[in-house]
Amino acid sequence: MRLTFLGTGTSTGIPVIGCPCPVCHSADPHDNRLRCSVLLEDADDVKILIDCGPDFRAQIMPFPFKRFTAVLLTHEHYDHVGGLDDLRPYNLLGTTDIYTNDICATHLEQRMPYCFGKSLQIGGGVPDFAMHRVYSGQSFRVGNLDIMPIEVMHGRLPITAYRIGTFAYVTDMKSIGEQEKNLLQGVKTLVVNGLRVTQHPTHQSISEAVAFAKSLNVRRAWLTHFCHEAGFHSEIQKMLPNGYFAAYDGLQISFEID
Repeated sequence: MRLTFLGTGTSTGIPVIGCPCPVCHSADPHDNRLRCSVLLEDADDVKILIDCGPDFRAQIMPFPFKRFTAVLLTHEHYDHVGGLDDLRPYNLLGTTDIYTNDICATHLEQRMPYCFGKSLQIGGGVPDFAMHRVYSGQSFRVGNLDIMPIEVMHGRLPITAYRIGTFAYVTDMKSIGEQEKNLLQGVKTLVVNGLRVTQHPTHQSISEAVAFAKSLNVRRAWLTHFCHEAGFHSEIQKMLPNGYFAAYDGLQISFEID
């Protein structure tokens, strides 16, 4: 399995518009972070997008034009769904299947009715999307892969993490219930959010992300969803123990999921 980090920033991205801080003016390309999203690809031609934020068009342009097997959404916040309309060109290749929890699906159907068959408009670029609701602990199949949705808490908002074999993608999490955490036991490769050094009410800090990964005994973990207050990429990496890495935009990693 190959994973590409399309974006590793929080809702504002880095640089933040108008911000005078050193991180936002860094000359190191590792410190330029688009909104958080990843692309998963395997040898059997499965292509999965996790989250589709407002930077999606720029993020996906370098990649071959191939249909997405699935689009998995973690939650309805704009930085994770603001690029959905830009999926329309892929409808030339067929219907785009979108998977998310009930809360996110309901919000999107209300916010973007023309995308989900509730518009008076006919033709003229109306998307061809199929919405699939998923539920924590109930796996579903995409291509040759079994995907397990797992509920985590973004403050008081239930959102969805995803596990595929021994890989898991967890972003925007502050806490997780013990029953849900049990669904992550045996994960070997983990992507997890670590917003900044200091505490935040709805996101894990970097130290909380490390502690969470260690509690699962994962072999390798990549932190993502950084804000500019996390510091320079090089500084973040120095904070992390062996086997733990600060992800950056464009990074590609490969791993087995068995």
